[in-house]
Amino acid sequence: MSTETEIHYYIYYRIRNTIDADDAQASVRAMQAALAKRTGVTGRLLQRAHDTMTWMEIYEGVTDPTAFEAALRAETESHRLDALVDAGGVRHIERFSECA
Repeated sequence: MSTETEIHYYIYYRIRNTIDADDAQASVRAMQAALAKRTGVTGRLLQRAHDTMTWMEIYEGVTDPTAFEAALRAETESHRLDALVDAGGVRHIERFSECA
C-alpha cells in the first residue's frame, strides 16, 4: 500500500448536440490512451444515465497531480477536446482524496 496521497479526478462536461457522439467518444478515448501512455493512469468514460450528452472522465490513483495535470492539459489540447464541449460550457475538474 502506498503512503502517498492519491488524488482521484472527476471531469464532467456536456458535449455539443451537433457532433456525432461516436466521433466524440473516439476522440476522448484516444486522448485517454495517450494520457495513460504518458502517466500510467488509465481513465474511464461515463455518460449520465438519463442525459447521454453529459459525460464524465474518471482518473483514479494519481500520485503526482502536478505531472498528471500538465499531461492532461497537453493531451486535451492535442486532441482538441474543447471542441466537443457544448457552447458556453467547460470541462469541470473535481479532485478528491480519501478521508483522513
